[in-house]
Order: sequence, then structure tokens, then C-alpha cells
Amino acid sequence: VSGKGLGGRNQHLALYLATKICCKKNITILCAGTDGTDGPTDAAGAVVDYETATKAVEKGIDPNHYLSNCDSYRFFQQVGGHIITGNTGTNVMDIIV
Repeated sequence: VSGKGLGGRNQHLALYLATKICCKKNITILCAGTDGTDGPTDAAGAVVDYETATKAVEKGIDPNHYLSNCDSYRFFQQVGGHIITGNTGTNVMDIIV
């Protein structure tokens, strides 16, 4: 982990995958912790699709800057895509679909 960002492994993975599926139509990916938290944040994770990175760039937001600073939480705050469930009372592990 590098940088001084905010987020967890699921948000980071979702952001990374968003940059890889860019412009590949009909792909949506969900990355979340079943306990309702991902890192020291109120988000369980994030959902991205083939347009997430493109829409961010159109808004002047560079996904790679947030990846290199491990700041996926703030990326999704600006772009959307957070999954906020609150504490679920379960911990089956992470789910990636």
C-alpha cells in the first residue's frame, strides 16, 4: 500500500478493474465485503461498469492518480459507485461478481 488515500481492498480492486474494462460494453463488476465495511470507511465496496473510468476522465478525474495514491474511496465519492450497507452482522468474506 502506498500513498495517503482512503479506501479498502474491494474499492481499490473495483477502481483497478474499472480502468481495465473501459469501453468493453456490457461489463459490470461488484467488489464488496459481506460485513459491510471495506478498510476504514463506511463503504462495503463499489460497483463499476465499462463507463466508470471514461465518465471520470470526462469530469477531469484521473482514475490512475487515485489508484497510485490508494485513494479509491475519494474517487468513488466523486464519481459514484459506492456500496453502503452499514454493518451486516455477517462476515462470509469478500464477494466479487
